[in-house]
Formats: sequence, structure tokens, C-alpha cells
Amino acid sequence: MLAVTGSIAAYKSILLVRLLVKAGAEVKVVITPAARDFVSQLTLATLSKNAVIAELVSNESWSNHVQLGRWADVMVVAPLSCNTLAKMANGLCDNMLLATWLSATCPVVAAPAMDEDMWHHPATKQNLQKLESFGTCIIPVDKGELASGLFGDGRMAEPEAIMQFLSDNYFSTKDLAGKKALVTAGPTYEPIDPVRFIGNHSSGKMGLAIAEELAKRGAEVHLVLGPSSLKTNLQGIYVHKVQTAEQMYQTCIKEFPGADIAVMSAAVADYTPVETASEKIKKTSSTLTIELTKTKDILKSLGELKRNGQLLAGFALETANERQYALDKLKSKNADLIVLNSLNDEGAGFGYDTNKVTIFEKSGNEISYDRKPKQQVAKDIVDRIVNLLYV
Repeated sequence: MLAVTGSIAAYKSILLVRLLVKAGAEVKVVITPAARDFVSQLTLATLSKNAVIAELVSNESWSNHVQLGRWADVMVVAPLSCNTLAKMANGLCDNMLLATWLSATCPVVAAPAMDEDMWHHPATKQNLQKLESFGTCIIPVDKGELASGLFGDGRMAEPEAIMQFLSDNYFSTKDLAGKKALVTAGPTYEPIDPVRFIGNHSSGKMGLAIAEELAKRGAEVHLVLGPSSLKTNLQGIYVHKVQTAEQMYQTCIKEFPGADIAVMSAAVADYTPVETASEKIKKTSSTLTIELTKTKDILKSLGELKRNGQLLAGFALETANERQYALDKLKSKNADLIVLNSLNDEGAGFGYDTNKVTIFEKSGNEISYDRKPKQQVAKDIVDRIVNLLYV
């Protein structure tokens, strides 16, 4: 379902309808009264091959917004005007579009469009945050020439970009339906005392991207997430928050027997303090010695427990002899594939939104990929998992 609001960017909804129909989607369009000043109902109806719905009551008949909200697989609000954004954020229901949105049981995606000053206003930011907290996915605005003649942020994403987002997130095949996946992500923090810990710079972005891609393919995903501010609103993902390597190990041991797929992408600490001070350690001398002991090897432990039909994937983040270390890890951990990324590659590793990986498979396949956004890397990894799972 495409929802069109009163914005000059409404003209882009015409192309978006064409792209959706061309992709094989059945499209129904609902618009606000203000949107009719910017785009023709006849054009949208002709292209969508369905009557455009604009009023709750028309020709003495009632438009069933509840039925429409339950009919759609995804609701796309494009453009989302500043006015409709404010109404949605506060639960107002004074037109057919808003009534349909409040009745929708499907995922909702919104592509905002407004002038730069409106986009950066604190009220708009607050409204966007509220909308995201409801589970609505916001497609970022573009920077460019605006209707006011200014140049800046606020342009609605292009229809091709919206279509790509929908294809990546909602139109993918459910080739993992009925499967259960276990994914680890983020760092672990090993406490030294109540205020200090041993940790690393992992953000958890790569693991979260993999968990979301698995869920989009239909899998039930159990994400074991170390200390991280990352969140997901995607249905089908159950998050287990942990802090330490031991907690991550215990959760994985508990969840692994019921999993079909396990992807160990967390940056687990290799060592943890033998003792944790009960009080904050004071700076009383020029040196401090902390005795460390090895943490449990989660990937190796799962490799020893792995049964026929389970697929186990691990990660290797290396700085030297990368290929050999990855191959050694593949064999010693009894994994089905190892994803190698190197800190020597620009734009790869901790904290970045991009990654550059090479996948080593138990069969001997070695596949290298160019640097790309972590969501795209996750797709590549899950593609290989699906391929191995159904060979």
C-alpha cells in the first residue's frame, strides 16, 4: 500500500507506483486531501490499476480502513510531509490515510520530504524519534535542491532508492522460513573492578546486519548481543543482552541445540581477569599487574557440539597472515565457513558502516567481495549460508 501526503514531492509517487507494479506488487493508493493538490488521483488509479482512496466516506459508502490496513504486506508513506509526520507521532486520526495507518498490522516505511529548516527543527526530530519508536522505518532524506530554492537536507529519497530498500527488506524470498538461527554480535566487557573493564571497539553493526538479514529471509533469530547501543525493531529477532564472555558462552550453549544456523560474529574477549575487585582500584602505585585467564572458546565449543544438519559460521578479524589464520580457524573450530575481514583494509573492521570480507568454506570455496555497506555484506554471507544449507 502506498500512502501519499501533501508535499511537492508527491509527483515522485507516480514513478514509485510504476516501479512497484513493474516488480509484480499489487498496489493500492491512499492519499490525504492535501495530496490531491499535488498529484492526480486519476494518474495514480490508472497506474496502480486500483481506485485511489481519499475519504473515509465517499458516495454514501464507507471506506474500510481496518480491512485496508490488514490487507497490505507493507505500508509505504511517500512522501511523508511534516504535517502528517506530526499527526502520526501524536496518534491523530482526521483523514483516511491516518485511519489506515493506525489500523495497519504490517510493517510501515516512511520517506520524509520537507524543507531544510523544517527537517532540522527539534519538533521534527522528536516526531521522527516517536515514529521510529512505534516501529516505523524511516528512509533517510537526500541533500539537494528544495522546493524553496534552497539547497540542503529534506529531499525525499528517489523512487529507485525506495524501491531498492523495499526489495532488500520486504520483497526478498523467505528461503529460511521454519529455520532457527543463533547470532552473536558486539564486544564483551570483562570487569576489572566495578567501574573498569577489558573490552574492544566492536560496535555490533555487522552481527546485527546478519541477524536482520536472516530474519528477513524468514528465520527465527536469537541474537546474543554484547554491550552495545544498537537496537532492532524487526520482527522475528529475539535479543539476549549479555556483558561478559562467560555470559555469552552460557547463552550460546543453551540456544545452540535448537538452532539450524549459528553465526558467531561477536568480538569475544580472549582473556578475562582472574579476580574482579569488589571496590574501585585506587591509583596507589606507578604500575598495576592484572592476572588474566583464557575465556571459553565459543566457536570451538559449538563446533564440538554440532550435529548433522546444523551450519556453523565464524568470523576472523586479523592483522597479519590473514588467509592462513582463517583457514586454520575453519578446520580447528569445525566450522562450515569463516568470514575473514582485515584491519588492514580501509573502511573495514570495528565501527565502520562498511566492510570488506573473504568467505572461506569447508568445501574449499574461497570468495572475495569488494568493500560495501554492512547490510550488503550480510546479504552476501546469508546467500552463502543458504547455498550451503540446501546443497
